[in-house]
Amino acid sequence: MSAAYVPELGQTVYDAKSKKTGRVMGHVGPYVQVRPLNGGKEWEADPDCLTPAPLSDALRRAVAERNGRSHWGI
Repeated sequence: MSAAYVPELGQTVYDAKSKKTGRVMGHVGPYVQVRPLNGGKEWEADPDCLTPAPLSDALRRAVAERNGRSHWGI
């Protein structure tokens, strides 16, 4: 039996149950707190449903976030 996947804080993960990609914000009890990459409300994810996000997903979101900030001069 393999060890359970435990994502690190700040890591980008894919939640197969909610079909969303987000950033790990913390661990509370048996759940992982995940926030959408473009901001928004955190959700509690079952660690058994999480996998490291494909690099393409993480990069696409990061570029979109940066482009949004540059629009406002941030």
